[in-house]
Amino acid sequence: MQFATLHPTTARPDLPSITDEEAAALARTTVNLFRAWQLSDIEARTLLGDMAQRTWARWKDGNIGRIDRDLRARMAILMGIHKGLRYLFREPRRGYDWIRKPNAAFQGYSALDVMMRGEITDLIDLRSYLDAERGAW
Repeated sequence: MQFATLHPTTARPDLPSITDEEAAALARTTVNLFRAWQLSDIEARTLLGDMAQRTWARWKDGNIGRIDRDLRARMAILMGIHKGLRYLFREPRRGYDWIRKPNAAFQGYSALDVMMRGEITDLIDLRSYLDAERGAW
């Protein structure tokens, strides 16, 4: 039996891919965001999909290496969360602090607790929640 060769398509041209240069800038921005959120190394690494300790240490030193598609997606979602918080809170510090505060919408857990479950879907759910709160639906 002979199978046809599958060729990549541009079925979703509305979803541009993140270039290597954009990914590196996104990584640097993510490091700065995590500093603003005052995350521990283990929290940061968990949000980045259980990133290796040595890789995270290199990132903090500004040495960004190859970034795979999953990590690019995680960072883009995290930036969406940050953007949502900036829309909701005029004072940036309030948004940074909000991620650690207990929230009735999350059964008393904080947004960070939700994100620390480690699944990319947890990040997506939090971003969707913030989008809904600011009326983006």
